[in-house]
Amino acid sequence: MSTPLIALTMGDGSGVGPEVIVGALLAPEPAGFCRPVVIGDAGRLRQAAAVLGVSARIETVGGVADAVFEPGRINVIDPGLLPADLPWGEVSAVAGNAAYEYVRLAGSLAMSGEVQAICTAPLNKEALHAAGHVFPGHTELLAHLTGTEEVSMMLSTAKVKVIHVTTHIGLIDAVARIEPGLVERTIRRGAAAMRGSGLERPKIGVCGINPHAGENGLFGYGEEEEKIVPALDRLRAEGMDVHGPLPADTAFFLAGRGDYDLIVAMYHDQGHGPVKILGLEAGVNITVGLPVIRTSVDHGTAFDIAGKGLADPGSMLEALRQAAELSQARTS
Repeated sequence: MSTPLIALTMGDGSGVGPEVIVGALLAPEPAGFCRPVVIGDAGRLRQAAAVLGVSARIETVGGVADAVFEPGRINVIDPGLLPADLPWGEVSAVAGNAAYEYVRLAGSLAMSGEVQAICTAPLNKEALHAAGHVFPGHTELLAHLTGTEEVSMMLSTAKVKVIHVTTHIGLIDAVARIEPGLVERTIRRGAAAMRGSGLERPKIGVCGINPHAGENGLFGYGEEEEKIVPALDRLRAEGMDVHGPLPADTAFFLAGRGDYDLIVAMYHDQGHGPVKILGLEAGVNITVGLPVIRTSVDHGTAFDIAGKGLADPGSMLEALRQAAELSQARTS
């Protein structure tokens, strides 16, 4: 059986995306589990190779079918959207528009079946908005491009997996948006993703909203009972192994020692903080609920180190590996 084809988007060309892509694709591991084709700018990738001090054959191809997979070669579908003198580490509407177009093209390739998964390098939200593409991030952009009404963000590490009920909105708005239907749908998406990775009956821990999950009404205004408990009652009635609402601080500790297979976080920082503590190279971002497979590095464009040869490709390697595993599980 051939390894899956993966569309690897370059992200914002002013950030570390080009460097982590070159670093990851020159490593020996990816050739064993996938066939990546970069959607990005060949010239920028050559500049990234130069700052990394490595030798790479970066070849433009007309389409996925034209890609040749050999050691040291990086195949690139290049729409020609970036100037050669694009600065590193600066917000650019031109780079933001290019990042959008790379994702749009990758989405089209995935929806048509020409690739089995999408893996994304980071884009910059300010640059994306400056280019007129007003999306909070990849998750929402890919939902729009694929015509998907609702998706969830899952962060995956070797120690803990976290799915988010809300993501790129302010904390006050997040609490207002949380309601039993959204909580239930998020948990169902998370359970389906875990089954897709081979775990038939995952044990799921669900965080509360308030400190100590409300401490039986002592903290907050009964949000746990109103917004979370009804969803958990319905899922438990179906036989799902769901626990909570749990105090978030102890939930992640318990998951880290293996008590839970998946943690459900109510808002962005509740889920991201514990994962980021494990190290930026440890996490992978997976969009759950799309008709296509999408994984990503779990770090941003890192403008402060872009173009300096300092970026760690570890998260990109792991994102490629998980994209390959998910695509093979889906077709098996």
